[in-house]
Order: sequence, then structure tokens, then C-alpha cells
Amino acid sequence: MNTQELIRKIPKAELHLHIEGSLEPELMFEIARRNRIPIRFKSVEEVRAAYSFHNLQSFLDIYYEGAKVLMVEQDFYDLTRAYLLRCKEDHVVHTEIFFDPQTHTQRGVPFETVFKGIHRALEDGQKEWGMTSKLILCFLRHLSEEDAFQTLREAIPFKKHIVAVGLDSSEVGHPPSKFKRVFEAALAEGFLAVAHAGEEGPPSYIHEALDLLHVKRIDHGVRSIEDAQLFERIVSSRIPLTVCPLSNVKLKVFQKLSDHNLRKLLDAGACVTVNSDDPAYFGGYMNQNFLETASALGLGPGEIRKLAENSFEGSFLSDAEKQGWIKKIREMN
Repeated sequence: MNTQELIRKIPKAELHLHIEGSLEPELMFEIARRNRIPIRFKSVEEVRAAYSFHNLQSFLDIYYEGAKVLMVEQDFYDLTRAYLLRCKEDHVVHTEIFFDPQTHTQRGVPFETVFKGIHRALEDGQKEWGMTSKLILCFLRHLSEEDAFQTLREAIPFKKHIVAVGLDSSEVGHPPSKFKRVFEAALAEGFLAVAHAGEEGPPSYIHEALDLLHVKRIDHGVRSIEDAQLFERIVSSRIPLTVCPLSNVKLKVFQKLSDHNLRKLLDAGACVTVNSDDPAYFGGYMNQNFLETASALGLGPGEIRKLAENSFEGSFLSDAEKQGWIKKIREMN
């Protein structure tokens, strides 16, 4: 089986996906019309033309604008359902989805509305084709600690359906230490923890995420290799890095895909995974990320298998579920 065919067929888990970032322009327009929400773009083509970013913040500005069309439970259901259908197409058999309640509650959309729409779609995906999923609530790091505490309080009634809390949005200037107390409270409630760190922010942010927030994995983490002691810890402890290659290029973390350090991280023994981040904005769902990265970095079948195995190892599935999928990957011809 050649590399491209293997990428299409191999089972994968996606561990770094912002559900709001899977809002395709066509669905954005459809929901905007349905909810009578004005948007500044005149056409799908105009939206796609705007998806040219020079850094994380320039992306976030348009990301939040797109999210404002989401108002009622059905909107969140339709959004999640559309993403799951792409997963089915790409043979993503398990996904751990980030959602940003504050993006919506700030606009007067209740937490419950957001949660219920997403959760119902995930349940339907499991019933219809056996796809498994977990939900991760992300705090927006550009907002205050008190806002995060309020969001945590709103999440408590639904906590049996939310596996972890995370930290996303504008990284630079908002270190993980800003949210130390919120994460302590979340851990006390039984949530696991993850955090975006080391995308645009320095390696010190990764140290903080591990030592102060007690995260189980690092989202992005590509700058970890700049700190030898930190990187040795990540490799020896098998701390997963949820890397997003096309996103990193789109947001100028790397100028081009052939500059990406994913292969270097993988060859050094890190538990690196490939993910799509905000695929509607960054030009590719899972298989596209695998295909373009494999081509740019010369990854062969061995590396593709390892990346797929890492995706299950780094997930929040049970050990038995992880081993079941890893066994299937190893048995593939």
C-alpha cells in the first residue's frame, strides 16, 4: 500500500479540532439567512478570499465574526454534524472536539444551547456509524480569569459529558499561569486538562502548562524543541503534542510546510499527532493535513502508521480502546 492510499484508509483519532473552526462558508451563509444575521461578506468566494492570515490574531478576528451566526441548538448540531461527516470520509474514527462557550455566551447564547447541539450530533454520529468522541471545553485566554470561572460554573451540570478543559485563543501575552486557579478548580471537579502552548508563545508557556495547569497533553507545542530540557521531558514522559501542520503554515508559525519541524519531533521520539485545528479556515481536514505533510516532509508508510498510533495513544480513550485501534493499525497490510 503506498503512502497516499495508507493515509486514506488508516484509522485516525483527531485531538485538536475547534468545532467553530469547522464552519464552512456555505454553512455560514445558510445559518445566517436562517437566523437573519447580517454578515459583511457578499458571497462564499469573498469569505474564502478573506482567509489570508498573517498571524494568529488576524485569523481570530474573522473566526469570531463567523461564529456570531450560531444562535440556536440546531445551528450547533448542523455545524458538528457537518464536521463528523468529514471525519467519516477521512476515516477519523474518534475525535476530541474543542468548543468555546464564551464565544457564544458573550453574545447571549446560553451555555446549554451550545452544549446540547454539539452533544446531540456526537451522539447521532456514534449511533449511526460507531464514531466515538469526547468534548473539551476551552477557556478563551484573552478574557479574564473571572470569565473563565463563570464558564466553569456553567459547565458543572454537564460535566459527565465533558472530558476536559482547555485553553485557546490569543496566546502571546496570556500565559497559562493566568488561569492556574481555574484549572485547579476544574481538576477538583474531575475534569482532565489540556492547553494550547508553544504555537506563537515561548517554550516557557509549555513549562507553565505542565507545571501549573497539570495538563495531560500540549496543543501545538512545536516550539518545545527550542528548550532541550523541556523537550527531553516531553519525549521521556510521552506527553502528546497535538500538531496542526496546515494551520501552522497558514498562521506563519512556519513559512512553508517543508520548513515544519513535525518530522524532527517524530524522529526524536515525541508523541506527535497530526490534526486539522480550524479546517474551514486553514484549507484542510485530517487527510489533507496528512497528505500535504507527507509530501512536504517525505514521510513514508512507517511514519504515517506511527502518527496514527500516536493519535490513539494521546487520546482520552480507555487503554483497551487505544490498544484495540493500535492493533488494527499494526495488522493493516
